[in-house]
Amino acid sequence: MPPRREADRIRGPRVRGVDFSGVGPVRTCIGCRVRVPTSQLLRFVAVRDGVDLRLVPDPGRRLPGRGAHLHPEPACLAQAERRRAFGRALRLTGVADTVLLAEHIRAAVPPGTTDDEASVPRHDPAR
Repeated sequence: MPPRREADRIRGPRVRGVDFSGVGPVRTCIGCRVRVPTSQLLRFVAVRDGVDLRLVPDPGRRLPGRGAHLHPEPACLAQAERRRAFGRALRLTGVADTVLLAEHIRAAVPPGTTDDEASVPRHDPAR
């Protein structure tokens, strides 16, 4: 059997010039659709409270159930609400209450910054 050429060999974690070995898990923000390491995103899950469905922040990443990720920025939260991305990301039917998630994000915004949509986010929200 002839030896294989370098191009035919299966490559390790380095795919298409991107090295994810030092980054860790990568997830997509449901608001702006940008892929970043999970350490930069806030995980949240849907919790059914009787008849109501609430989105609960999970900063420790320990709550059971299907989770989704969002940048802890009001611009991404507003964009996810506009796009109705919560139901698709969590595979939900019905409308979920985002009050707890919005309060957590507002508390995470550094003092002195505005939480209006006109503020410039650190990433491209148009994507």
